[in-house]
Amino acid sequence: MSELIISPPAAVEGEYTPPGDKSISHRLAMLGALGEGTSEYIHFSEAEDCQKTIEAFSKLGVQYDLQKAVGAGPQLKVKGVGLRGLAKPSGELDLGNSGTTMRLILGILAGQPFEARLVGDASLSQRPMRRVTVPLRQMGAAISGRDDANFAPLEIRGGKLSAIEWENKAASAQVKSAILLAGLYADGVTSVCEPLVTRDHTERLLRLFGASIECSEHKVAVQKPECLRAICFDVPGDFSSAAFLIAAALLVKGSNLLVSNVGLNPTRLGFYNVLKSMGAAIEIDRVKDQAEPVGDLRVRGSRLKGITIDRKMTPFLIDELPVLMVLCALAEGISTIFGAQELRIKETDRIRSMASGLRAVGARILEREDGCVIEGVPELLGGRVSSFGDHRTAMSFAVAGLRSRKGVTILDSECIGISYPGFEKDLRSVCRM
Repeated sequence: MSELIISPPAAVEGEYTPPGDKSISHRLAMLGALGEGTSEYIHFSEAEDCQKTIEAFSKLGVQYDLQKAVGAGPQLKVKGVGLRGLAKPSGELDLGNSGTTMRLILGILAGQPFEARLVGDASLSQRPMRRVTVPLRQMGAAISGRDDANFAPLEIRGGKLSAIEWENKAASAQVKSAILLAGLYADGVTSVCEPLVTRDHTERLLRLFGASIECSEHKVAVQKPECLRAICFDVPGDFSSAAFLIAAALLVKGSNLLVSNVGLNPTRLGFYNVLKSMGAAIEIDRVKDQAEPVGDLRVRGSRLKGITIDRKMTPFLIDELPVLMVLCALAEGISTIFGAQELRIKETDRIRSMASGLRAVGARILEREDGCVIEGVPELLGGRVSSFGDHRTAMSFAVAGLRSRKGVTILDSECIGISYPGFEKDLRSVCRM
């Protein structure tokens, strides 16, 4: 059991470059596998979840070469096998803790003429998959598993697929992505309608790889291509990982932090927009408009005020909500978060884990079924909290320790490696004691 101990610094300052975007890296590893030729990526994510994607597709016959490049972050080369070149795995595909891998790979396996068995760790085996398996079955895939294919282990046999039009009621980018990936193998035009718009990394990357994608305000459609091409791509910094150091700088008086080369995709800026509404001194600078917008952020210590987050906002900051709860706990006034029931089915029940942990370190928080009500305090007391085996919960409490009287100790902190192996090193590098 590992412990992470975080004490208050004098300031958070300097320049910081976040790791490669995890969501984008997953998709690049998968689409590169389906391309014709060798794709090359710079600044690929080192997260354990992304490694699970590479391991799974390696068992499907894809060759990967991941190397550490001086000054450029990890570089990944993928020798694509084409849309129809994946091979039947000799054993089960162990996806560890990665819900993204499981949901997206189901979409690709739905179009393959072989059987595969997907397993995960105890946490992943409790995360609902019916939101993906139902539409994929409707397209023609045969999928079985616990509770009528709602929980792993799952067994899937793909085959000839038919296009569907699906309403994404779950407001989940993973659901949308799984259906669009299956659409690469389906006769006709596969479309996903979204009452609430979700992250659009899959659509952007499919277009780069040569797929025919049509996007309107609330609908995305893909047509089965003859092939996908190989690409070269520089992965933007992960905004959801950067959120923890952004929050750290905001909480500590006198801080001045430059966050460089971070992804600024409009569907990922919910956290930024909320921070501006809370009075944060945070500004976007030097935006490069490319397939995935990239730029810099200047962040300074700020006096924050409480805010109300509703269900229209939550899909745009679902990964940042745990650390946002920490900011709300130290903001002036009352903050209310609702419409966030999706947090209950992440790696852990994040509403419960954050509420119990925040209370343990001196915050005033009332848990609700779909969110919480938080009354801000000037300072947290500190203490010992559990990570509940959840990487974002653990990193959020590390940020809380920066504005506490006696520091915060996070138990079972090794789970941070699931998404951000270098978190502790990066955080300490910008904390001036």
